[in-house]
Amino acid sequence: MGRYLIVIVSLLLLLTGCKTDSPKEEHLPYYNTADFTPLWLEEGDQQISRLHQLSSYSFTDQNNKPVSDKTVRGKIHVASFFFTSCPGLCPRLTHSMAEIQAAFRDNSQVVLLSYSVMPERDSVPALRAYATKHQVMDSKWHLLTGEHDAIYKLARKSYFADENIGVQKGENDFLHTENLILVDDELHIRGIYNGTLSLDVQQLIQDINTLNGLRNRNHN
Repeated sequence: MGRYLIVIVSLLLLLTGCKTDSPKEEHLPYYNTADFTPLWLEEGDQQISRLHQLSSYSFTDQNNKPVSDKTVRGKIHVASFFFTSCPGLCPRLTHSMAEIQAAFRDNSQVVLLSYSVMPERDSVPALRAYATKHQVMDSKWHLLTGEHDAIYKLARKSYFADENIGVQKGENDFLHTENLILVDDELHIRGIYNGTLSLDVQQLIQDINTLNGLRNRNHN
């Protein structure tokens, strides 16, 4: 019995000795290309200013109000792509976005954007009805419509949002993605998540908290 006690105490001491005095600061990678190869850079690295950022844009939300890159600059946002009549994938993505909305409902620095990939059908009234049905908070979550080519260009060139990246597509080929994309306050892409998987959504929520903590430290 004494021998086993010595072994147990030794293991406990070993585990305790492996702990550091302070936890390692959390970081999120940057994504600079459509293949989503992560770049691990320290905050403040001069290379960050040369990384890929979202281009400028302006669309219309469910309240017929303009939403642009200026709306989300200085804030953290999550982007998704959907259409209101989608029967399969989109309801699951909407449910995931609703989870994120609930997690950050009182944090004005976190914004959700859902871009319609069928803007010719998703008029402002259609988006308004969808928002009401899914209890979208107007101050938190913007459902966006606008010019078809402009949305598709932003999705593919700025958000890198499409399945089968690298496959040649025409401008009118249907945009399909189950990805949710995390973007920081300087419009850099910081994460990509499968919006149909609960574990991915929980990781996204955790990463928003990490990014929010880094943002707060940088602004203090």
